[in-house]
Amino acid sequence: MSIVTDLLAKPGVVAAGEYAYRGDRFSYRGALSEEHARMASIMCRATTMGVNMEGRMLEVFQPHSGLHPPRGWVVRSSDYTVCVMANVFCLLDNAQSSINDIIGFMRQAIVTTSSDLI
Repeated sequence: MSIVTDLLAKPGVVAAGEYAYRGDRFSYRGALSEEHARMASIMCRATTMGVNMEGRMLEVFQPHSGLHPPRGWVVRSSDYTVCVMANVFCLLDNAQSSINDIIGFMRQAIVTTSSDLI
């Protein structure tokens, strides 16, 4: 199975997908419209690029801090959370999911993904 299929099987995962670092394509499954999934993939790519830039900047101030390259990021609201690791994203319903379980699963599933693609 793919990581997207595995993520969708987790409690509280509303949708999951993958996006190309180039920004030219994406795939997803779950309770998002095609347009919302497209917007999510654009947002995930842009934020990932920003987080990588910030990691490089922090590394200048504190070499060997372990902050670069970043492996992912999370944005949490009162109802939903977006988790991104490498080029995989998922949308969680906070009331039905465990962010720790999802991030732990993503870390294990994506451990071998290269971080120098961005």
